[in-house]
Amino acid sequence: MTRAGVKQTVDDYRALPEGGPRYQLIDGELVPMTPAPSYRHQALVAELVMRLRGFVRGRGLGDVVASPVDVYLGEHDVFQPDVLFVSSARAGRIAQDGVRGAPDLIVEVLSPSTRHLDLGHKKRAWARHGVIEYWVIDPEDETITVYDLQGGRPEGRTRSQGAIESSLLPGLTLDVREYFQAA
Repeated sequence: MTRAGVKQTVDDYRALPEGGPRYQLIDGELVPMTPAPSYRHQALVAELVMRLRGFVRGRGLGDVVASPVDVYLGEHDVFQPDVLFVSSARAGRIAQDGVRGAPDLIVEVLSPSTRHLDLGHKKRAWARHGVIEYWVIDPEDETITVYDLQGGRPEGRTRSQGAIESSLLPGLTLDVREYFQAA
């Protein structure tokens, strides 16, 4: 879909027909989205959105939504993360066609076909564009890794049991084992 040697732009991306196939724009390349995620993947997303949204909205901190929603990070990157949080301070980034700029929190539930992108180019792009916290949920290992992208801790904190705590959202804790059992 990408012209040889020419990076695609947001305008090229926006010109794609509605209804699919669906793409993400990653470093100027239109990357086809894989078929729908597994049921387990979507159950993990739904469970997390329910918990995060209740916490965030109950405190007037902003909003949480699940994909598909476009996040525009510049002329050559448009991603669709599984879950995102935009704080009240960044609410001006929310537009009719998606989020223009970095949300505060991004969550990806790993899938075999997108794992390399989520842990590679996309993680680096999120950090470069100002995402504060990045969560990676691994359904196979039943782990959650929290990366503090703006706090200089690129290695992340991984848990398979016990509580995950958010530096971005003080007071938010998620019991990892209970979360995987509930989804």
